[in-house]
Amino acid sequence: MKSLFTGRFEGYSIHHLKKDLISGTIVGIVAIPLAMSFAIASGVKPEYGIYTAIIAGILISLLGGSKYQIGGPTGAFVPILLGIVISYGYENLLVAGLMAGIILCLMGMFKLGSLIKFIPRPVTIGFTAGIAVIIFTGQIANFLGLTAMKRHEYFIDNVKEIVMHIGTINAYSVLTAVISLIIILITPKVLPKVPGALAGIVVSTLVATFFFSGQVATIATAYGQIPNTLPNFAIPEITLERIQLLIGPAFVIAMLGSIESLLSAVVADGMTNTKHNSNRELVGQGIANIVTPFFGGIPATGAIARTATNIKTGAVSPLSGVIHGVFVLVTLLLLAPFASHIPLASMAPVLMVVAWNMSEQKHFGHIIKLKSGDSLVLTITFLLTVFTSLTLAVEVGLVLAVVLFAKRMSEKLIVTKVLPDHSLKSGKVQSHVVHQKRDCPQISIYTIEGPLFFGAAQNFEHVIVSSIQQQQKVLILRMSKVPFMDSTGEAYFSNIIQNFKTQGGTILVTGVQDELKSALQNNGLYTAIGEENFYHHTGDAINEALSYLDTNKCIGCSHFAFRECQKLSSLPEEKADLISFSKSLPPL
Repeated sequence: MKSLFTGRFEGYSIHHLKKDLISGTIVGIVAIPLAMSFAIASGVKPEYGIYTAIIAGILISLLGGSKYQIGGPTGAFVPILLGIVISYGYENLLVAGLMAGIILCLMGMFKLGSLIKFIPRPVTIGFTAGIAVIIFTGQIANFLGLTAMKRHEYFIDNVKEIVMHIGTINAYSVLTAVISLIIILITPKVLPKVPGALAGIVVSTLVATFFFSGQVATIATAYGQIPNTLPNFAIPEITLERIQLLIGPAFVIAMLGSIESLLSAVVADGMTNTKHNSNRELVGQGIANIVTPFFGGIPATGAIARTATNIKTGAVSPLSGVIHGVFVLVTLLLLAPFASHIPLASMAPVLMVVAWNMSEQKHFGHIIKLKSGDSLVLTITFLLTVFTSLTLAVEVGLVLAVVLFAKRMSEKLIVTKVLPDHSLKSGKVQSHVVHQKRDCPQISIYTIEGPLFFGAAQNFEHVIVSSIQQQQKVLILRMSKVPFMDSTGEAYFSNIIQNFKTQGGTILVTGVQDELKSALQNNGLYTAIGEENFYHHTGDAINEALSYLDTNKCIGCSHFAFRECQKLSSLPEEKADLISFSKSLPPL
């Protein structure tokens, strides 16, 4: 338990406590309307969102890996949780949330927190923007006051439902929503210290209550009175059948929760110049999601907007997050009866503004304008999120991103056939593709630059094998710029070795880096080539290659680029001159 607080409260003072009290209270004020709104949008009662803000908020602050993280229900979860509620029911949502908590704990314990950073940004922006569209359109019915609406899991079905019931527009609901929206937008400009969402809900609720009471749907009329009591402790019924049924949804909740919480922690790091512990954060998130369902709460994660508000208002330690949860609890006990009179139309603009803010429209537009592979990944992820499901969108987005990355990396591999040129005063290797008329019939030299992996290995083999002549004796591979080789690259490299050895040739390799050398030793290619055939310098390899020459094939040959083969094979001084030249070649 002592390690839980190590480094998080060092040098803590009364002055720091005052700052945490202020920031925690302000964040608590912001969290209350959002918690209820997200719960309603997720298809559950508003008090379940409040319970989540209280319990998960406190536990995430105490146990997480970020000093400033504020946890609770978030907009990113809305379409996921709504789909689970519609398909499986609220009770199964609790079980799925608990299972997701266990998955998150395991991810943290097995040090998987750092893997989240490998999710490409176009994928995260794509599904975040898609979620924003779903949230925004999901509030149109409450904004317009439409009645007899049914909730559906898929976007198209919900849009059809809106169109079918567009004739039931309630003018009072529209007026209430417009007032709430205007207050939300102007409050930050006029009263920057007052939460716009809270001001919009309070003002529009007062207007609706005093001027057209009973004309708009409220929390009480739609969901019943919000109880002003502590949540009841209850253990969800967990069976093997339920576990098998909900393992998929639980995994989706865990993946999205891990991404959202770690993104929020990264934002907090950037604002405070600190460093969070990603694996500890996942464990903290996991424990919070394990405990929360026992009190009726829905899945929670780190909330970027509330975390940023926490930092901007002067938070110093995780205690501000605990205070935020306690404030929400006190508010629930004291003001729940009043919250029951809030019109649904007052809360719709809150989520619409949240959706707009989370859509990342600037980054979305920037990536689209690039008209690159990233644009394609972003567009497909976005469309699949909106029209199918987040799970499919992320899977396809990741696969497409990997394929495009592999294609880009394969283009980085350069296999160049070169020849030492005695006419160059610097004694360097020519780094251009050699014309066939200047090619040596017995020695081939190639420079390979780039990784030998599955996306490039086949091209590597094709270039070399297709240009090797049957009578060639020596193949020199300059590999100083090959950083790594995967199993596919290993397979194609092995084919080159076997094919060249079958025709009686010898392979010499120069400049191999230590990491690649270790890989070759582990996969057996080092032995297949022969330890004696590895050289630090290309010049030494060329020197060795001369001993393999068949001088009979050099007679009359005008292709050998060192000099005329006749002179090399008959004049010792000329051969000595060549050896001197070969040793002057720069190391690779």
